[in-house]
Amino acid sequence: MLNNIGLPGLLLIAVVVLVLFGRGKISSLMGEVGKGITSFKKGISDGQDEIAKASEEAKDVTPETEKDKV
Repeated sequence: MLNNIGLPGLLLIAVVVLVLFGRGKISSLMGEVGKGITSFKKGISDGQDEIAKASEEAKDVTPETEKDKV
């Protein structure tokens, strides 16, 4: 059903949404979506930095001498 919408259908939907909600409400909604995306990207970046830092701080536990080996 949704495969046959096409460009005219999408334009009609956009106009109806604009009339129902108004330009100000849509603008504020898109601003919130942008903030959410920015926050998500920052969280991903912070997580990757934390993982990289933890892997750098990991200590080597391999035995140094033959008697330490099991």
